Amino acid sequence: MNQNFSNSSVLFSGISERDMKTLLDCISAKRKSYAKGDFIFSAGDVTESMGLVLSGAVNIESVDIWGGRSILGHVKEGELFAETYACLKNEPLMVSAVAALPSEILFLSAERVLHACPASCGFHSKLIENFIEVMARNNLNLSGRIFHTAPKTIRGRLVSYLSFLVTEQGKSCVTVPFNRQQLADYLGVDRSAMSNEIGKMQDDGMISVSKNEFTLHQML
Repeated sequence: MNQNFSNSSVLFSGISERDMKTLLDCISAKRKSYAKGDFIFSAGDVTESMGLVLSGAVNIESVDIWGGRSILGHVKEGELFAETYACLKNEPLMVSAVAALPSEILFLSAERVLHACPASCGFHSKLIENFIEVMARNNLNLSGRIFHTAPKTIRGRLVSYLSFLVTEQGKSCVTVPFNRQQLADYLGVDRSAMSNEIGKMQDDGMISVSKNEFTLHQML
């Protein structure tokens, strides 16, 4: 993400670049870089800060006591994660946040975001308004995974997710932000069975696949 935060993140929409330095100081913003696979937050952690992805991407993951992993969400540049836990003091995370790519994260104090400083700057009021919108969007994204995992068949889950990507990306050739194992974890299915189903969908003329690029040839 470039330094023009107001154009790159909904959180800072409508806040001028002139006001950004003051705002970032006000909300105790701190940057940190992570390599691919690094844990940004681990399940059980307690945090008072939320993360904003400046560059790269973050997967939200859950691992059960037997080692089974589920990917619950994918956070792209300009998006927030861990905001719910940051707002709930002393609430241990039930999930982990893992860098899906080399990533730079901007950490923001939830306390500072939600409560304007004594100066009561107008741009802080805009920040709070934007934060509410971001929370609503993130709730919708979480609901999306519920829809994608509702179908009983693997094909049904793939169809639901690919249909969502077509709508989100606005084209019939879409990029899946996961590798095959991650996609299987996100959809809650076995990787080998999912790969077989993708092959069958190609044989049926529904899709063509090249690495992470899926081209849809007919309405799903």
